Amino acid sequence: MNQALNGKRVAIVAADGFEESELSAPRDALKKAGVEVDIVTPDGKGIRAWAETDWGDTYEADKALTDAKEADYHALVLPGGLFNPDELRVNEDALSFVKAFFQAGKPVAAICHAPWILINAGVVEGRRMTSVPTVAQDLRNAGAEWVDEAVVVDNGLVTSRTPKDLDAFNAKLLEELQEGRHSGQHA
Repeated sequence: MNQALNGKRVAIVAADGFEESELSAPRDALKKAGVEVDIVTPDGKGIRAWAETDWGDTYEADKALTDAKEADYHALVLPGGLFNPDELRVNEDALSFVKAFFQAGKPVAAICHAPWILINAGVVEGRRMTSVPTVAQDLRNAGAEWVDEAVVVDNGLVTSRTPKDLDAFNAKLLEELQEGRHSGQHA
């Protein structure tokens, strides 16, 4: 357990069809470091994972998006997958929740297709980021600088490409959470 992270709280926002490892690995790394983690879903009900090629386990929710407040958390994690970010990027409650973390200067970590959510929240312009390659042009079109690297950190915004990058993603997430607010994080 990391004393500097003790008492920190992180929200993981996801919907059905999230890539299972992209939720479970960050959650487990955070909990191992002594961080409290809430899984926040659109309706506060359990969500079903996508496990690479087929449906995976169901994960219980701790809160509904409408009951979650940015002020209750120190950071936000957005797992990817294909279905999950596609649903969340058109969910106004999810977009408002995401934007609030940027406005507060708090760390946000997004992996795989999750930058779609950030694009629709209007928070990627001028940022250096990575993602799964199929989202690269979407990020460029939204004004981000896309690079093909395992993990990219830009003023509290942590992004990674795929599950193979989870070790680097989790390490940077923990580092940014320990650093706290970032004045360069903006909406």
